[in-house]
Amino acid sequence: MLNPWRLRLLSRLDTLGTIRAVAQDSNLSASSVSQQLAVLEAETRTQLLERTGRRVRLTPAGQLLARRARAILDHMDTVEAELRGLDGEPAGLVRLGAFQSAIHTLAVPAVTRLDHPRLEVELLELEPHASIPALRRGDADIIVTTTDFVELPLGPDLDIVPLATDPVVLVASPDRHIPGGPAVLSSYAGEPWALDIPQSYMANLTLRLCRESGFEPRVVCRFSNYLMTLQHVEAGLSITLLPGLAVDPRYRLVTRELATPVTRTIAAVVRRGSPPRAAVNAVLNSLRQIRL
Repeated sequence: MLNPWRLRLLSRLDTLGTIRAVAQDSNLSASSVSQQLAVLEAETRTQLLERTGRRVRLTPAGQLLARRARAILDHMDTVEAELRGLDGEPAGLVRLGAFQSAIHTLAVPAVTRLDHPRLEVELLELEPHASIPALRRGDADIIVTTTDFVELPLGPDLDIVPLATDPVVLVASPDRHIPGGPAVLSSYAGEPWALDIPQSYMANLTLRLCRESGFEPRVVCRFSNYLMTLQHVEAGLSITLLPGLAVDPRYRLVTRELATPVTRTIAAVVRRGSPPRAAVNAVLNSLRQIRL
């Protein structure tokens, strides 16, 4: 009999690539992961892994089972939810991942609107560079992300539900006397810039837009938290580019749309091919009803 926990480890090995990465992701030791995968091989009576030195790779049989594992685990979640909701009422756990500025503007309002006592929603803060892999490996059931993150495209294995569009704006302290009207980025080549962490959506977008405008931004700080970025900008220590949703009105700031407008498309995304769950559909419908 296949053990779902060991199937999950195999699926994560297919996604993450190394035993060490699976161990870190699962809060286990590498030896424990290796032992559990060896047990899975014994259970299936099939060689799932090939060892080359200190590294392992999936055999064709391992790749097949890893691909099927995600569907098996999704189906088990669906059956469990159906057992809890035989009367048609959405029930069970839905893991909803959303990027930082969508947590308070989309995710929390959507969860608040739900009126299903047996439905539980676990909110996860996941930026686009983390949420898409989390969805694919089954650590989230729904993600709120942007379809414009070119480094991790949304492929045919995912279903996309558009929710809203959000302009990217220049943000500065009013003490910096930013000119009115749309911002021409080349005019800010000499300014100190605040950026998100490397390889994140906004960090990559800011670098690309500045370079297209003919300059390399002078980065004076990097924060993974938009509130820290806004505080730094409000103090007059930097300027930044942020999505409009991320600009908290509690801060003393000025914003300017870009002379060449840039918007991001916000969408809810689920895995394609997973059995429909009333609980997941309830959360999706609630997200659709939020108006920004």
